[in-house]
Amino acid sequence: MPELPEVETIRGTLERFVLQKEIASVSVLWPGIIQHPTDTEAFKMLLHGETIQKIARRGKFLLFYLTDYVLVSHLRMEGKYRVVDSHEEVGKHTHLVFHFTDGSDLRYDDVRKFGTMHVFPIGEEFKVKPLKQLGPDPFDPAYTIEYLREKLARTRRMIKAVLLDQTVIAGLGNIYVDEVLFLAKIHPETRANELGNEQIELIYKYAREVLEKAVAQGGTTIRSYVDGAGEMGMFQQQLYAYGQDGEPCHYCGKEIEKLKVAGRGTHICPTCQRK
Repeated sequence: MPELPEVETIRGTLERFVLQKEIASVSVLWPGIIQHPTDTEAFKMLLHGETIQKIARRGKFLLFYLTDYVLVSHLRMEGKYRVVDSHEEVGKHTHLVFHFTDGSDLRYDDVRKFGTMHVFPIGEEFKVKPLKQLGPDPFDPAYTIEYLREKLARTRRMIKAVLLDQTVIAGLGNIYVDEVLFLAKIHPETRANELGNEQIELIYKYAREVLEKAVAQGGTTIRSYVDGAGEMGMFQQQLYAYGQDGEPCHYCGKEIEKLKVAGRGTHICPTCQRK
């Protein structure tokens, strides 16, 4: 699943290709992606004649700000955007096409069909789901050490489960949570409210540092992620924990192990990340 760095990379790439383009029409080839309004024809009518003014991001969501509306898009597991000439043949995994007046298309491809799209009047997007329930991401001014301490003190859930919870911190997913906890030398099954101040400070620090480095590298390509121009991210070359099972720990040389925590495949150093 694309996480914050991948979505931020896609956002920046798409801005190079689609800003100030006017939507002539929209083809919805898989209606299940459209969540609001639920009527497909109403969805298409709202976007007709709108111009893309800017593209923002909130956690793992892309926000296409148009003339009067905002399109909120979540890529989920396999969603991808491509900018192509309108004459290019539509692929079998293309489920939505924005046709621009200049003869180009913005196409949304999704092998798994898990992605979602919502359209709201500008100003309403943060008042309702899905954005209303999101916590701050590590680049948000609301993400402070005080905020994190308060959230962790309130729950006995395992720290990995808490960091994956988008209502607590938006943007972190399985890859980067493994990296943060490895760097902080915290076992992912540690109860959140049992963490010490120093451990919380390390989580706070590394959550931002890891994401900053991943954004600089264009994200992480594990399976099929590419940015809006079809380029792969390169942060996988700097991963210390995720996907490194059997490899020596960066700190102590012990083999990285894989286990399941909070229902997710999890990578740890059994020496550095003791319970």
